Amino acid sequence: MLYSTTTPQQKRAALRAALASGTIQQFPGAFNPLSARLIQEKGFGGVYISGAVLANDLGLPDIGLTTLTEVATRAGQIARMTDLPALVDADTGFGEPMNVARTIQELENAGLAGCHIEDQFNPKRCGHLDGKNVVDLDTATKRIRAAADARRDPNFLIMARTDIRAVDGLEAAQDRARALVDAGADAIFPEAMRTLEEFKAIRDAVDVPILANMTEFGKSDLFTVDELASVGVNLVIYPVTLLRSAMGAAERTLETINANGTQEKEVGNMLTRARLYELVDYEAYNHFDTSVFNFQVPGQHQSQTKESL
Repeated sequence: MLYSTTTPQQKRAALRAALASGTIQQFPGAFNPLSARLIQEKGFGGVYISGAVLANDLGLPDIGLTTLTEVATRAGQIARMTDLPALVDADTGFGEPMNVARTIQELENAGLAGCHIEDQFNPKRCGHLDGKNVVDLDTATKRIRAAADARRDPNFLIMARTDIRAVDGLEAAQDRARALVDAGADAIFPEAMRTLEEFKAIRDAVDVPILANMTEFGKSDLFTVDELASVGVNLVIYPVTLLRSAMGAAERTLETINANGTQEKEVGNMLTRARLYELVDYEAYNHFDTSVFNFQVPGQHQSQTKESL
């Protein structure tokens, strides 16, 4: 009921332990707080919160238009709904090194388990688009040093993302990954790797956990978790998968209503009323106030019928 019973400190320790476990971790991207609860229920190890999803949910493109306040607030709302650790995309850190330092402490305050900060110029662009620009090595490492120095919980994960592969090639990505680790990064996110061999090259370059971004319609093939584990990847994210799935379903339903004058044909694809109430733990609130939940949810304790929809 209400929010997670696991503290942010416990979630951060759990994330560290998971990354050191030798078992690859899968973090689907939550597009709202309720989807984070669903991710936990389905047995995943953690929740990813994409900067693109946060921007798109506001109707904005992923070009650095969101503010620290918007990201910290929404990420905190998502993180508090699950016992799982949540990793959030902090873009370029929202400014110069002092701004990066504040970003880390605000994300700590919001209950996140960690974040990643990238080496693009601001305004940035989606990591799987062409025409990206990256900052020089000094600027990139200053961001990570500021982040590492600012955190108060030593278990808060500072991940460095580098987009330099698309600009200067794989060898440059290896060199930058090493430099970012030397600057204090706990993990590396090499963006837009094209092959398993490229992930393996980053794995060989650093001795910290590495992340694979399995986003649809991007530069990377959609490798399986076993394939990624075979080249030493520690964490795989599916950042926009659930948002794309949900918006695709919403679009189809709207088209059905337009075409038929009713949503009837799509009802079978929808989450039932009973299932939605189960996800929000409606019945548990009755322990506090019997007037809140003093009715039978149709279909909850019987086979699904039309009345349960």
